[in-house]
Amino acid sequence: MAVKYKRVLLKLSGEALAGSKASGLDHSVIIPICESIKKCADAGVQIGIVVGGGNFWRGRSSGAMDRTRADHIGMLATTMNALAVADVLESMGCDVRVQTAITMRQVAEPYIRNKAMRHFEKGRIVIFGCGTGNPFFSTDTASTLRAAEIEADIVLKATMVDGVYDKDPNKYPDAVKFDRLTFNDVLVKNLQVMDSTAASMCKDNNLPILVFNLSDPDNIYRACMGEQVGTLVEPNK
Repeated sequence: MAVKYKRVLLKLSGEALAGSKASGLDHSVIIPICESIKKCADAGVQIGIVVGGGNFWRGRSSGAMDRTRADHIGMLATTMNALAVADVLESMGCDVRVQTAITMRQVAEPYIRNKAMRHFEKGRIVIFGCGTGNPFFSTDTASTLRAAEIEADIVLKATMVDGVYDKDPNKYPDAVKFDRLTFNDVLVKNLQVMDSTAASMCKDNNLPILVFNLSDPDNIYRACMGEQVGTLVEPNK
C-alpha cells in the first residue's frame, strides 16, 4: 500500500495513554499505539508526535491555582508521556528523539526546529513535549504550531470518537458524522474539531486535519496510507 502523507504530525491525548485507568499510564494501551506508529515509520512516513498531559494533570481544573503555574505543571505532565511513548517505541527498535519546549537537557533535547528536521531526514520519530512552552496555549495549538514548523502534510488528531459530529454523539443518538469538512464549515457550524486558536492556525496555513478514533490504534496506519477513517477537515475550496 502506498504512503499518502510523507510527513505527519500525530496528536495523542494524555487520556488515551491511560486507557480504562483514567489516569497514569497503561502500557497495554500504549503498546498497540506504538506498534501502529512503528508500522507507519517502517513504511517511510516521517512522524512527529505531540502528546497531551491530561492523564496526569489538567490546568483548567486546577481550582484556585495561578493559571500560569498550573499550565507549567501540565507541560511537565506532557514530558512524562513523551518519555513513556519514546521508551515503548525504542523497545520496538525505533529511533526516537524527545524534544521539549522547556529546556531539561538531562532528559530530552531542547526543541530546535532545524534539528527536528534533520531527525526526520534520518528516519527518526520526534516526540514534542511541553506544548508550545507557553501558558494559556493548549496541546492542540502546540500540534498545529509544530505541524506548520516541520512542514507536515497533515495533522492527525487521534481522539476517543470516530470523527466530527454535528453534536455530541455521546449525548445525542441522532448525531450526524461528517466525512469531510472545510474550515469554513467548522467556523459556520461551530464544530469542536480543535480549540479555536489551533483551528485558526490550520486554516491560515492550509493544514488539513484528520480526526479519527484511537480505540483501534491501526487507524494511525490507515490514516497515513490515505484510507477513509474519521473526518477530514480541509482548506476552503
